[in-house]
Amino acid sequence: MKPLSREERLKYEVARELGLMEKLMQVGWAGLTTAESGRIGGLCGARKKQRKET
Repeated sequence: MKPLSREERLKYEVARELGLMEKLMQVGWAGLTTAESGRIGGLCGARKKQRKET
């Protein structure tokens, strides 16, 4: 298994913070709802933006 990219690690970190890791491990990324995926994507985008500003 290849190591996770920085972006993939961020997605898993956000999913963990939102309490979605158990569901993610059971059904995978495709099994998340649109709202759950959107929330993860939104938070990832905000964190990337924040990193660039600092």
